[in-house]
Amino acid sequence: MSKKTKVNAAILIIGNEILSGRTQDTNTSSISTWLNSIGVKVGEVRIIPDIEKTIIDTLNFLRNAYDYVFTTGGIGPTHDDITALSVSKAFGLKYEIHKEAYKILEAYYKPGEFNEGRQKMVWMPEKANLILNPTSGAPGFNVKNVFCLPGVPSILKSMLGGLTNSIIGGDPILSLTISLRTVESEIANSLTKVQKDNKDVEIGSYPFFQAGKLGVSIVIRSEDQSKIDICNSQILEFVNKKKIEIVEKQ
Repeated sequence: MSKKTKVNAAILIIGNEILSGRTQDTNTSSISTWLNSIGVKVGEVRIIPDIEKTIIDTLNFLRNAYDYVFTTGGIGPTHDDITALSVSKAFGLKYEIHKEAYKILEAYYKPGEFNEGRQKMVWMPEKANLILNPTSGAPGFNVKNVFCLPGVPSILKSMLGGLTNSIIGGDPILSLTISLRTVESEIANSLTKVQKDNKDVEIGSYPFFQAGKLGVSIVIRSEDQSKIDICNSQILEFVNKKKIEIVEKQ
């Protein structure tokens, strides 16, 4: 793959518990950080309920619009875990027992514990590739460019490393954060000028509150370190001119 290839992905968070606020989504951050490190840029994140038609329609849109789609949630043993069935329907594939997944879970549980509810976790689209789970046995799965992961954050995190070889990324996305003791309005015009002069670099500003004082973190992101360095020097130029205190650079 050429060095200039841009590879993108969408994240689809599935679950009523996220929409209701009962559960906080930390999976977006885990997946995005990992994807950036292997050169895949996240272009979109959607959070949708456990409704079959919504999952199918959203998945069909995203899998055609992006190189990769990562779904989280809805692959457990309960009645509202309908992601695997919905993925089967989205791809027009048969929904069936995955023999390898069955063997893994049968060996994982003590005799008599692999009940009907848990057996639901081995139903997947036909010919799905398994995503192995080093934490709790139950595997995720992948069909073409769609990767389906569990919603439990610690389990999801443990499964990402094993996926690295399955994803073809571009150049890793590098970043530099400059934290300043200032407010956004004080640097807005100067930062806009730097962004206009460096259109192919992503520059964001994010207010923070630390030790009772306001500040702004400027985050510069690019696949090219030299472009980050140019933006950095332009930002430091106006920061020094305005005599703004630099809290941290990383």
